[in-house]
Amino acid sequence: MIEFITSFFRDGGPFMYIILIVSVIALATVIERAYMIFLRYNLNGAAFMAQIQKLIMANNIDRAIKLCNAESNAALTKVLKAGLTRANRSATEIQNAVDEATLEVIPQLQKRTPYLGMWANVATLIGLLGTISGLVQAFKAVATANPEDKQTLLAQGISVAMYTTAFGLVVAIPTMIAHSLITNRTVKLVDEIDQYSVKLINLLAARQRGTLKEGEGEG
Repeated sequence: MIEFITSFFRDGGPFMYIILIVSVIALATVIERAYMIFLRYNLNGAAFMAQIQKLIMANNIDRAIKLCNAESNAALTKVLKAGLTRANRSATEIQNAVDEATLEVIPQLQKRTPYLGMWANVATLIGLLGTISGLVQAFKAVATANPEDKQTLLAQGISVAMYTTAFGLVVAIPTMIAHSLITNRTVKLVDEIDQYSVKLINLLAARQRGTLKEGEGEG
């Protein structure tokens, strides 16, 4: 296996090592973003908001804040906590606090993810550049090489062309898939923040008006 990998890189030429560097960067980005989005920032938004709503209905804001503290890593709880800590202030102050927290959280969810698409494209384009280089090498061998060296040089040129193309695609395809999965999950988290922050504002506003009742904020 090691011998095959060694020959794969040797026959593919210098572009293989550039693609390898890109693959390492892309893999590190995928691992970091996947951990943050699927584990650290993730939360069952519907279930959590249901608990928060029950506590607000019971006028137990302190307990709701403690519940947010217990899930302090999740993106949604940071936004909800910002509103809950100002539950006894005006609706405008609650809205501003929630908006400010949202503006802080969303960039954390989205950062570095767009680079995955870029690295996928870079790997593909470097593979294409290696393909062109290999074809030029092959055509040059056909045109100018000595008859006894022509076959060897032609094979080397084709190897560079094929291996760099293959390796570029091997790196690009999983990176694009990971980019799509992470982006979709990020969008879901942002949508939950938007949805449940509005519900929280409505609940707290109804609480201040004294019109809070069962079912308020649902839907």
